[in-house]
Amino acid sequence: MSLLQKTCAKIAIPDAALLALAEERLDSLTKPPGSLGRLEELAKNIVAMTGKLKPRIKHKAIFTLAADHGVAEEGVSAFPQEVTAQMVLNFLRKGAAINVLAKHAGARVIVVDMGVAADVRLKNAKKLDYRKVRIGPGTRNFTREPAMSKSDAVKAIEAGIGVFREEQKKGMDICGTGEMGIANTTASSAITACILRKDAREVTGRGTGVDEAGLDRKIAAIEKGLRLHSPDPKDPVDVLAKVGGFEIAGLAGIILAASAARVPVVIDGFISGAAALIAYTLEPKTRHYMIAAHASVEKGQASILQHMKLEPLLNLNLRLGEGTGACLGMGLAEAAVKILNEMATFKSAKVSTKLHKK
Repeated sequence: MSLLQKTCAKIAIPDAALLALAEERLDSLTKPPGSLGRLEELAKNIVAMTGKLKPRIKHKAIFTLAADHGVAEEGVSAFPQEVTAQMVLNFLRKGAAINVLAKHAGARVIVVDMGVAADVRLKNAKKLDYRKVRIGPGTRNFTREPAMSKSDAVKAIEAGIGVFREEQKKGMDICGTGEMGIANTTASSAITACILRKDAREVTGRGTGVDEAGLDRKIAAIEKGLRLHSPDPKDPVDVLAKVGGFEIAGLAGIILAASAARVPVVIDGFISGAAALIAYTLEPKTRHYMIAAHASVEKGQASILQHMKLEPLLNLNLRLGEGTGACLGMGLAEAAVKILNEMATFKSAKVSTKLHKK
């Protein structure tokens, strides 16, 4: 068995009995049952995910994966391709939004070069949370040829699995997904349209903020790529190979590895959602280990979450990516667990429960 197959085989459906025990604990706390709404639901789900009645969230990490996309040649982004490498350096210098929000959440940011076109060279790379597992210098332009080979798609997924496993050795109670890559919303829309069998226009947004003409070019590129390659919606590796991206594949690997390790994984926005869709199509049980952080402005994400039956925690009109929304969702997950673990019960606090009619 391959690493991918072995990882998928380890993913199990959480024990429903743990959900019942967590609910019993929550109902014994000094509050009306269910009064903390989705925080209680989140706490129960984390108990089921981890298999622990008193889970702890101490070690937190955001995986921000970066790669370039050949389809950028079609003018589908408002920014030039060199921005990908420039932003990787910005992440490593701790100057980006993800760095600020991760610090606020108490999470490490692990930056992974999955296939940035420019060679990012750093003198002190070993001292940074930076991993270089480049599959290639960006994907090919899928309006002309497949984005990558099938073997490279598997290699990228397995690279994500490997990165997660290495970082888990340092401690990992919860993780989040993030990305950077000019034109990656185009690849994500193509993946979404294919797997969900939707019209490209229905799941394609403005990404970095393209104008109307740019949006039309983006939709045309997606339609051309899907028409040219006819990826199989039931084969996520085939979809990745034909219209995907190295960072999307790597994130799918991280989601699979986290699920196999029973580590809750907070899904960021649309590109992370496309990676989650790949992971879910490979192994549907992964959805039990995913927490949808927020409702992205990118309209394709709503279709993905609906398909996986996940409800986002927040709606803040976010569309940056990087893992920014995942940091905020992680904060809510930690709050939910603290309620479960630290709040007094009616019995311990000597507080009367509600009256019962005779």
